[in-house]
Amino acid sequence: MRSSVFITRVLSIALLSMLPFLASAQGFEVAFGDVQQDPDTPVEVTADSLSVNQKDGSATFTGNVLIGQGEMRISAPVVDVFYNEDTSGISKLIARGGVTVVSGEDAAESDDAEYDLDNGMIRMSGNVLLTQGDNTVSSDNMVFDIDAGTAQMTGRVKTILRPEGN
Repeated sequence: MRSSVFITRVLSIALLSMLPFLASAQGFEVAFGDVQQDPDTPVEVTADSLSVNQKDGSATFTGNVLIGQGEMRISAPVVDVFYNEDTSGISKLIARGGVTVVSGEDAAESDDAEYDLDNGMIRMSGNVLLTQGDNTVSSDNMVFDIDAGTAQMTGRVKTILRPEGN
């Protein structure tokens, strides 16, 4: 009897700790970033070197690349920047070689990432690891919707949830 009560309590705690995570038929949806992000905020890029291609309107930043937009940070060894032909503003960033995205207290890592500034979406692929406090979720892919503050994780999702107090 005591063991069934214990198991019920452990399961209740585990289920309560999962409330921030919403399962969906297409993957695993989680909240990402506690900071309201404005995709129209200027993008600041710092790197060890810059190469510009005038023909296709792109630029490649290499070496310790750090991108900041509002409270969000993206770091990677190499980032290709593509400009919008109409406005000459940045339309897309492609980061590769090990990418980290930090928004508020949340952080995500992956092999590669594409940030579509026009749509406010970041697509991370390859060995994605999302960390939120003591909880982690890994998957093959993650799409982060900046406006909604949510991330959709797909492809062999694995999560480690720790009950409060442990």
